[in-house]
Amino acid sequence: MNSELDSEKELLIMGLEKITHTDQSRLEALGYKQELKRDLSLVANFAFSFSIISILTGVTTLYGTGLTYGGTISMVYGWIIAGCLNMFVALSMAEICSAYPTSAGLYYWSYTLAGPSWGPFAAWITGWFNVIGQWAMTTSVDYSLATLMRVIILLSTGGGNGGGYYANKYVVVLFHGGLLFVHALINSLSIAWVSYLGTFAAVWNVFGVFTLMFLIPLVATHKQTAESVFTSFRRDPSTGIHSEPYIFLLGLLMSQYTMTGYDASAHMSEETKSSDKNGGYGILSALGISIVVGWGYVVGLSFAVVNPDRLLDPNNDAKGYAIAQVFYDVFNDRFGSGTGGILCLGVVAGAVFFCGMSCITSNSRMAFAFSRDGALPLSKVWRVVRNDVPVRTVWLSAAVAFAMALTSLGSLVAFQAMVSITTIGLYIAYALPIFFKLTLGRKTFAPGHINLGPFSTFINWVAVLWVLTLVVLFSLPTIYPIEANTLNYTPIAVGILLLYALGYWFLSARHWFKGPVGSLESKEAEA
Repeated sequence: MNSELDSEKELLIMGLEKITHTDQSRLEALGYKQELKRDLSLVANFAFSFSIISILTGVTTLYGTGLTYGGTISMVYGWIIAGCLNMFVALSMAEICSAYPTSAGLYYWSYTLAGPSWGPFAAWITGWFNVIGQWAMTTSVDYSLATLMRVIILLSTGGGNGGGYYANKYVVVLFHGGLLFVHALINSLSIAWVSYLGTFAAVWNVFGVFTLMFLIPLVATHKQTAESVFTSFRRDPSTGIHSEPYIFLLGLLMSQYTMTGYDASAHMSEETKSSDKNGGYGILSALGISIVVGWGYVVGLSFAVVNPDRLLDPNNDAKGYAIAQVFYDVFNDRFGSGTGGILCLGVVAGAVFFCGMSCITSNSRMAFAFSRDGALPLSKVWRVVRNDVPVRTVWLSAAVAFAMALTSLGSLVAFQAMVSITTIGLYIAYALPIFFKLTLGRKTFAPGHINLGPFSTFINWVAVLWVLTLVVLFSLPTIYPIEANTLNYTPIAVGILLLYALGYWFLSARHWFKGPVGSLESKEAEA
């Protein structure tokens, strides 16, 4: 049995065989038994990635960043630029996902495409960037919701200028911990229930985006002109940056942060029907729809932004939370009360809640796959599946995300550096298997149902070069002069992660980590 599995896996690695069997036999050909319940449709698979991308989450929490770096013009055009270039990444990932539909996702792809000699090392580096990036994303999303809850409570109790209650950092961390606990509880349910909630989350996001996209500009008594929205560039003197191209590039952060997390469709592929098609289609549809709908949301909100300086002022009613102040002002100016704006923030909060829920879903599958292959410390503890759900990695993901948030109590700078791994760390993990496909696997890759054909190489190279650009761009200083409290610690955080992965590899893992060994092979070895 072992020799047969080894032979089939070797053929797969060398790209000499194209697997086109049933979902279960295809998974077995990749070296794994069916441990998770395969119950997701394309719509459900799409829903998880779409909910993690969550336009309402990314745009709402970072709209102030967009206003600071270029204003509406950097968001309106930056969204289109980032969306188009990210689609090259998504197309490249979808093609590979179609060939290797497994929960291991990115690191399995790297292992297979890098070949027998480099495969284990490639899988190790990709896997650690992926799993840490996902944990950082969960931390960031739920902390963003905890912060939004603080602002909602503030506005509901009178606002910053009316004696409203503004929760301290300890209360925010308690909010964060409570949210993670609820998300872990939900993800401990059967995949059928989580699937229903994931689909509902996608509907909530679409409904929320379209409602707010039209409602806010319609209610607003004061609006920007179309000329101002599409041509007005804003420089914020507090940043100390004078170069307009530099400011515009930094303004891409809002768009790029939002368009992250669509690898969830790959990690859910072992629970998705017709995974060789639907995993990749989930990636493409989630990002494609987010780009189109998200642009409309950004434009719609921008017409209601008439005084950016006031929106960003920490002494306003929302304590400088730009979108919250926009919503509050729009309804207060029209009706004499900001209650409608607070309800709109509740719609956003619901979207962020579902985003955090879906993050835990994706995190737990990646951590399960990584532990199944022995890469995580105490892997035998984490890889256990109960009732078709990797319950232990669900709670592990929630615990790690909470531990990351505790750094905010000591230093907000340290916390921001940690969560900055979200965008760069994940996109490095996205780019590595694409790079290995272009280099070590260029002659052996056998595409699955999704085949980019003669355009594949061009699309792959654009994807890799875009990620390299992102790594440089988001490592640049965002405020001048550069001091300890204004330094961009992102490259330091990413460097620490890289040193950890490399150090762990050379000191220990290279002696025992052989790549994704497969649950079938593990079972045979134990026997």
